[in-house]
Amino acid sequence: MLMACSAEGQIIPKNTQVLQFTVNGQTREALVYIPANAQNEPTPVIFAFHGHGGTMRNMYYTRRFDTLWRKAIFVCPQGLNTPGLLTDPEGKRSGWHMETDSSNIDLQFFDVMLRQLKTNYHIDPTRIYATGHSNGGGFTYLLWATRGDNFAAMAPTASAAGRLNTLLRPKPALHALGTKDPLVLPAMQRRTCDYVREMNQCAATGQAVAEYTTLYPSDTGNPFILYEHPGGTIIPRR
Repeated sequence: MLMACSAEGQIIPKNTQVLQFTVNGQTREALVYIPANAQNEPTPVIFAFHGHGGTMRNMYYTRRFDTLWRKAIFVCPQGLNTPGLLTDPEGKRSGWHMETDSSNIDLQFFDVMLRQLKTNYHIDPTRIYATGHSNGGGFTYLLWATRGDNFAAMAPTASAAGRLNTLLRPKPALHALGTKDPLVLPAMQRRTCDYVREMNQCAATGQAVAEYTTLYPSDTGNPFILYEHPGGTIIPRR
């Protein structure tokens, strides 16, 4: 089903749809950009998970991968009301569950989305990616830990892997953090980044490749990029 306008009042491009997925009898939704080539050509997929209290539409409009990579499917799932690890203990706002076991309804949601996309479109299994912000970034690390074989690279932002560190396996990655983040403390995020760099066997010294951006090459083919901006939780708009 096509939508002409989002809840935020912005026009949704004609190739972008709200798709519905049935997960254990429950209807879940995602805002999905589907390029015209998706039926006939091997097509990359980017999953982007909003932060706690966020929406699929907000994630769509703050990332706009559909304009950066027009031939990739861009999926922004909608979380359910979920208790937060750092805020909202009563679960009055949308977010993502962080349990590693198979009963996690959001891991099940991901499985259904990927399976349905593979059924309906010509998906390139070597070019599937995930990013997420804050709680969504934590969920990106959870996907890396529990569904890592599905992904070519990961890009969490304003988040930390924490106890998931030891479940990760080498993979190209980007992590974005704000040095004044009041929620996910920069020291916590840097510990995750240090772990990933060591796991990926990256060079000890990085190379500045853009403002706030450092590339750590790896002879194993698993480079790490750190985007460390002088702000808070929100990534500055360029």
